Amino acid sequence: MRRRLPSLVWLVAVATAAGCQDPGPPSTDDAAGSSVVVLAAGNIATCGRDGDEATAALLGSLEGTVFAAGDNLYPDNPGDSFETCYGPSWGRHRDRTYPVLGNHEYDTGTADPHFDFFGERAGPRGLGYYSLDLGDWHVIVLNSVADRVSTERGGAQEAWLRHDLATARNTGCTLAIWHHPRFYQGPWNKNGNVTAFWDALVAAGADVVVNAHFHLYERYAPQDTDGNPDAENGMRQFTVGTGGRGLEVQLEPAPNLEVRDNTSLGVLKLTLAPEHYRWEFVSVAGGTFSDSGSAACH
Repeated sequence: MRRRLPSLVWLVAVATAAGCQDPGPPSTDDAAGSSVVVLAAGNIATCGRDGDEATAALLGSLEGTVFAAGDNLYPDNPGDSFETCYGPSWGRHRDRTYPVLGNHEYDTGTADPHFDFFGERAGPRGLGYYSLDLGDWHVIVLNSVADRVSTERGGAQEAWLRHDLATARNTGCTLAIWHHPRFYQGPWNKNGNVTAFWDALVAAGADVVVNAHFHLYERYAPQDTDGNPDAENGMRQFTVGTGGRGLEVQLEPAPNLEVRDNTSLGVLKLTLAPEHYRWEFVSVAGGTFSDSGSAACH
């Protein structure tokens, strides 16, 4: 029997107040009570390179719901498109993919090609933030491209996020995904544009954040909004910019960084159980790096 995909969860009152589209009422999730698998990476497809083909082949060997964590297409030349560059690799998994907007989705002036390619799975056109339930987990996708949408405290997206957290049907564990990390390697270490996201999520007891943007893999210990270690209430951040575009050099590590690697393309596999989660970085064929572990939800 064909398993029905989980439906997007939309908060109509907030969406209408913010001038968003009304996507209709949510449907009941039929995967509740069981473990589910999420496969995530960003910085993915470029015409003329084959890194995305390698990670797409990896997806083909793994079961789970795919999250393309932003910068999913690099339109380096006129005519580069989702159909011609992303389609032949990660596009093969479009029917199980939920996309995240990165800054390169706006390289052509608007993110319309992103919304055209992914359709209703991308959320309301022009916004790029939405939520859904997978098993006992509530999953929130946000848009961190601060020069294109509101990311600040008191803005429309933060208001939507807080309302979503307060009214989510799943009240167990929470995973949030957006493109630009709050914490990262290098001398600055913190991205103030997404502080409001962290404030709202930590206050609601969220557990895990997945980002991309930087072309490497990083795993952080749970921490609060300001980067202080917080094993009891903090969120664990994974940066998974290893989807195919390429890898970058390592700079000085940020505080609370536990593991990082810039040698292997691959995807993060999260197994989301009702009260805990397991993580595993899965490298492409020929890759030598791995990382795995588990933790309880708050």
